[in-house]
Amino acid sequence: METKKNLYTAEASAVGGRSGHVRSATGIIDLDMSVPEGLGGKKGATNPEELFAAGYASCFQQALLVTAQRAGDTLDKESSVQCSVTLFQEGEGYGLSAILDVDLKKFDEAKTIEMVRQAHKICPYSVGTRGNMEVELRVMGKALPVRAEENIGVAEGK
Repeated sequence: METKKNLYTAEASAVGGRSGHVRSATGIIDLDMSVPEGLGGKKGATNPEELFAAGYASCFQQALLVTAQRAGDTLDKESSVQCSVTLFQEGEGYGLSAILDVDLKKFDEAKTIEMVRQAHKICPYSVGTRGNMEVELRVMGKALPVRAEENIGVAEGK
Protein backbone atom coordinates (compact mmCIF):
# COMPACT_ATOMS: atom_id res chain seq x y z
CA MET A 1 0.00 0.00 0.00
CA GLU A 2 1.30 3.44 -0.93
CA THR A 3 1.94 6.03 1.74
CA LYS A 4 -0.43 8.98 1.80
CA LYS A 5 1.36 12.34 1.58
CA ASN A 6 -0.68 15.45 2.35
CA LEU A 7 0.04 18.11 -0.28
CA TYR A 8 -2.23 20.99 0.67
CA THR A 9 -5.11 21.86 3.01
CA ALA A 10 -7.63 24.58 2.18
CA GLU A 11 -9.67 26.22 4.90
CA ALA A 12 -12.87 28.22 4.71
CA SER A 13 -15.67 29.16 7.06
CA ALA A 14 -19.36 29.79 6.57
CA VAL A 15 -21.91 31.70 8.61
CA GLY A 16 -25.63 31.86 7.95
CA GLY A 17 -25.92 28.73 5.78
CA ARG A 18 -27.21 29.21 2.24
CA SER A 19 -28.18 32.82 2.95
CA GLY A 20 -24.93 33.72 4.70
CA HIS A 21 -21.32 34.38 3.86
CA VAL A 22 -18.22 32.27 3.09
CA ARG A 23 -14.62 33.27 3.51
CA SER A 24 -11.44 31.33 2.85
CA ALA A 25 -8.57 31.49 5.32
CA THR A 26 -6.54 33.33 2.66
CA GLY A 27 -9.34 35.88 2.14
CA ILE A 28 -9.33 35.26 -1.62
CA ILE A 29 -12.85 33.84 -1.37
CA ASP A 30 -15.04 36.32 0.48
CA LEU A 31 -18.57 35.95 -0.86
CA ASP A 32 -22.20 36.36 0.06
CA MET A 33 -24.17 33.16 -0.32
CA SER A 34 -27.79 32.68 -1.32
CA VAL A 35 -30.26 30.03 -2.21
CA PRO A 36 -30.07 29.81 -6.04
CA GLU A 37 -31.99 32.63 -7.68
CA GLY A 38 -34.27 30.10 -9.41
CA LEU A 39 -35.32 28.82 -5.98
CA GLY A 40 -36.12 32.27 -4.61
CA GLY A 41 -32.63 33.46 -3.73
CA LYS A 42 -31.15 36.87 -4.37
CA LYS A 43 -29.19 38.03 -7.41
CA GLY A 44 -25.48 38.70 -7.11
CA ALA A 45 -24.68 35.90 -4.67
CA THR A 46 -23.26 32.46 -5.25
CA ASN A 47 -24.29 29.09 -3.82
CA PRO A 48 -22.54 25.86 -2.82
CA GLU A 49 -23.41 24.09 -6.07
CA GLU A 50 -21.88 26.87 -8.17
CA LEU A 51 -18.68 26.80 -6.11
CA PHE A 52 -18.53 23.00 -6.35
CA ALA A 53 -19.02 23.14 -10.16
CA ALA A 54 -16.19 25.68 -10.52
CA GLY A 55 -13.85 23.62 -8.35
CA TYR A 56 -14.66 20.33 -10.10
CA ALA A 57 -14.23 21.86 -13.60
CA SER A 58 -10.87 23.36 -12.65
CA CYS A 59 -9.63 20.20 -10.95
CA PHE A 60 -10.73 17.98 -13.86
CA GLN A 61 -9.00 20.30 -16.35
CA GLN A 62 -5.79 19.90 -14.31
CA ALA A 63 -6.20 16.11 -14.36
CA LEU A 64 -6.49 16.32 -18.16
CA LEU A 65 -3.28 18.40 -18.29
CA VAL A 66 -1.49 15.77 -16.19
CA THR A 67 -2.91 12.95 -18.34
CA ALA A 68 -1.73 14.67 -21.52
CA GLN A 69 1.73 15.34 -20.07
CA ARG A 70 2.10 11.69 -19.02
CA ALA A 71 1.29 10.68 -22.61
CA GLY A 72 3.81 13.17 -24.02
CA ASP A 73 1.07 15.48 -25.33
CA THR A 74 -0.08 18.99 -24.58
CA LEU A 75 -3.61 20.33 -24.49
CA ASP A 76 -4.84 23.09 -26.73
CA LYS A 77 -4.92 26.31 -24.68
CA GLU A 78 -8.62 26.64 -25.56
CA SER A 79 -9.53 23.16 -24.27
CA SER A 80 -12.33 23.34 -21.73
CA VAL A 81 -14.29 21.50 -19.08
CA GLN A 82 -17.87 22.54 -18.42
CA CYS A 83 -19.26 21.23 -15.13
CA SER A 84 -22.95 21.27 -14.24
CA VAL A 85 -23.91 20.39 -10.66
CA THR A 86 -27.52 19.57 -9.87
CA LEU A 87 -29.06 19.75 -6.41
CA PHE A 88 -31.96 17.33 -6.04
CA GLN A 89 -34.30 16.15 -3.32
CA GLU A 90 -35.00 12.47 -2.81
CA GLY A 91 -37.43 11.72 -0.01
CA GLU A 92 -36.29 13.63 3.08
CA GLY A 93 -32.69 13.96 1.88
CA TYR A 94 -30.85 16.01 -0.69
CA GLY A 95 -28.12 15.05 -3.11
CA LEU A 96 -25.91 16.22 -5.92
CA SER A 97 -25.14 14.96 -9.39
CA ALA A 98 -22.63 16.32 -11.87
CA ILE A 99 -22.01 16.37 -15.60
CA LEU A 100 -18.50 17.03 -16.93
CA ASP A 101 -18.44 18.01 -20.60
CA VAL A 102 -14.95 18.08 -22.10
CA ASP A 103 -13.77 19.69 -25.34
CA LEU A 104 -10.06 19.10 -25.97
CA LYS A 105 -10.18 20.81 -29.40
CA LYS A 106 -7.22 19.18 -31.17
CA PHE A 107 -7.62 15.45 -30.40
CA ASP A 108 -9.91 13.03 -32.21
CA GLU A 109 -12.88 11.59 -30.37
CA ALA A 110 -11.25 8.25 -29.49
CA LYS A 111 -8.16 9.89 -27.97
CA THR A 112 -10.27 12.47 -26.14
CA ILE A 113 -12.46 9.72 -24.65
CA GLU A 114 -9.42 7.83 -23.40
CA MET A 115 -7.90 11.00 -21.91
CA VAL A 116 -11.21 11.83 -20.17
CA ARG A 117 -11.36 8.31 -18.70
CA GLN A 118 -7.76 8.61 -17.46
CA ALA A 119 -8.41 12.04 -15.96
CA HIS A 120 -11.53 10.68 -14.21
CA LYS A 121 -9.32 8.05 -12.53
CA ILE A 122 -6.93 10.62 -11.03
CA CYS A 123 -8.96 13.82 -10.48
CA PRO A 124 -9.37 14.33 -6.71
CA TYR A 125 -13.00 15.43 -7.14
CA SER A 126 -13.78 12.33 -9.23
CA VAL A 127 -12.02 10.09 -6.71
CA GLY A 128 -13.79 11.80 -3.79
CA THR A 129 -17.26 11.55 -5.30
CA ARG A 130 -16.89 8.06 -6.82
CA GLY A 131 -19.55 5.76 -5.43
CA ASN A 132 -21.19 8.71 -3.62
CA MET A 133 -22.78 10.75 -6.39
CA GLU A 134 -23.67 10.28 -10.03
CA VAL A 135 -21.10 11.82 -12.37
CA GLU A 136 -21.72 11.76 -16.11
CA LEU A 137 -18.80 12.21 -18.48
CA ARG A 138 -19.35 13.83 -21.88
CA VAL A 139 -17.14 14.68 -24.81
CA MET A 140 -18.44 17.71 -26.71
CA GLY A 141 -21.98 17.03 -25.49
CA LYS A 142 -21.97 13.29 -26.21
CA ALA A 143 -22.32 11.07 -23.11
CA LEU A 144 -19.66 8.43 -22.56
CA PRO A 145 -20.81 5.03 -21.42
CA VAL A 146 -19.70 4.63 -17.80
CA ARG A 147 -17.87 1.42 -17.04
CA ALA A 148 -18.92 -0.33 -13.82
CA GLU A 149 -15.41 -0.03 -12.36
CA GLU A 150 -15.53 3.76 -12.82
CA ASN A 151 -18.27 3.96 -10.19
CA ILE A 152 -16.55 1.80 -7.58
CA GLY A 153 -15.64 3.77 -4.50
CA VAL A 154 -12.13 3.77 -3.09
CA ALA A 155 -13.27 1.76 -0.05
CA GLU A 156 -14.59 -0.95 -2.37
CA GLY A 157 -11.33 -1.22 -4.27
CA LYS A 158 -9.61 0.86 -6.93
